[in-house]
Amino acid sequence: MKKKRGRRAWVLLGLLPFALLIIGFLLVPVLSMLTGSFMNDDGNAFSLEQYVTALTNAFYFKAIQNSVLISFFSSLAGIIIGALAAYSITRFSPAVRNRVLLMSNMTSNFAGIPLAFAYIILLGNNGIFTLLFHEWGWDIFAGFNLYSWSGLTLVYVYFQIPLAILLVYPSFYGIREQWREASYLLGASPAKFWITVGLPCIAPALLGTLGILFANAMGAYATAYALVGSNYNLLAVRISSLVTGDVVTRPQLGSALAVLLAVTSIAAVWINSMMTRKVAAFTAGPSESPQSKRKTRFLSTKRAPINKTSLSGRESA
Repeated sequence: MKKKRGRRAWVLLGLLPFALLIIGFLLVPVLSMLTGSFMNDDGNAFSLEQYVTALTNAFYFKAIQNSVLISFFSSLAGIIIGALAAYSITRFSPAVRNRVLLMSNMTSNFAGIPLAFAYIILLGNNGIFTLLFHEWGWDIFAGFNLYSWSGLTLVYVYFQIPLAILLVYPSFYGIREQWREASYLLGASPAKFWITVGLPCIAPALLGTLGILFANAMGAYATAYALVGSNYNLLAVRISSLVTGDVVTRPQLGSALAVLLAVTSIAAVWINSMMTRKVAAFTAGPSESPQSKRKTRFLSTKRAPINKTSLSGRESA
């Protein structure tokens, strides 16, 4: 008993730095954000004026609208391209599949300031491709502006696609070959199979991944700030300017906007959690389902009684 208590004490002591890190850099900032969002501009009285300002002021409401639109369209493009790419990866050999997934994992982490500078070098006003195509007489990027809504969406799609591939890829293995063979034997075409069987099977995974991509885009700050700075009205950029502004700071209003941003992210994560449970119902085998476990447990407890008379007769024979 003493040895077990000593081991538990050492385990708790080892978790102490992690607990302090969580408290100091997660719980305390969240509590400060929540309490600050319900304060007036002076920070000395309870008030809902920050939320009223965030939802009624045209400037801040436009920031929310821009962030939601960019996040939605970039997530939609990312999930469509990512799903098609993930299905193509499942058709490759294991060696090629592992290499492609490795590249997707590396690409999904290439975001922030390096990604913004890479796009500026390639597609900026004096970018390599911009000048090269102009020299060749191609007007491909004649009406394209990297520092606009379309440019931001393009940059967001870049880091959304590899993340979508990594999240959607396992769901395709929930589609069993027996279903495909049975549908073909019944005369269904490949398109009919995907419409009636394949897509309904992976639809929860697609919707859950769409929620994660939306939350990922809503919280993106470094890429947008390095690309457009404060020239484009985005929610994450606006929160930063309110908290660390050079001229005027309104941390209470920034906290209210941050709470609204957190609510959208939590809702997206909740949608992903609900969809993941539905995916588990498709991917789990018959022996892993809760109903089969209950049935197996019931059959194991309800066994036929042993006939002692016949057993003794067999032994004597």
